[in-house]
Amino acid sequence: MRLTKFAQACVLLTDGERRVLIDPTPMEPRAAELLADSDAVLVTHGHGDHVDPGMLAEALATRADLSVWVPDGVAQQVRDAAADGEAGFAGRLTSVAPGDEFVAGGYEVRAFGGKHAEIHPQLDTGENIAYLVDGRVYHPGDSFDAPGEAVDVLLLPTSGPWHTTGGAMDFAIAVAPRRAIQIHEIFASEIGQKSMVQRIAAAAGVQLELVPNGQEIEV
Repeated sequence: MRLTKFAQACVLLTDGERRVLIDPTPMEPRAAELLADSDAVLVTHGHGDHVDPGMLAEALATRADLSVWVPDGVAQQVRDAAADGEAGFAGRLTSVAPGDEFVAGGYEVRAFGGKHAEIHPQLDTGENIAYLVDGRVYHPGDSFDAPGEAVDVLLLPTSGPWHTTGGAMDFAIAVAPRRAIQIHEIFASEIGQKSMVQRIAAAAGVQLELVPNGQEIEV
């Protein structure tokens, strides 16, 4: 399986003809191009650094072969953004809840979590779905929700208003992956990202990989 890292928490997983895109953020200049070239899309939650409902609605309307899995609140945002509601989607927009299992773009996917990490008690951060793809690659979205089972590759958030270094260390310890790859790094400086590498290694004994945007790696 190949993983291409894009802006913030956006990653593309490819394996032969299989292509699934996760969290196509509008922060990524190539987001529309990626949507046009993917078989399936997974969205963890509805914050603007992870998804543009209007962009998703347009992609669904123009591509009859595209399927999208999102939390329920995001599904409603996409329907609201569509010119004809969900009429043109032909069941290709699916709401996901924790515990769901499904096939997206040829990949077996399981859903975990359910709640976005807390930023402040007075803020309702809403829902967040973490995805385990093919039993190997775990994307937690904006959460430190561990899947409770062995994970080969952990996509580890390293910054954000909800993020803490200690939380990331505990998360890496709990998941105990073979590999950890940085995502959600936009809020951290280069120094901060390198510091996180040292801390994750010290706490969890795993090397956190800093993959440049647009670079493809084997996972």
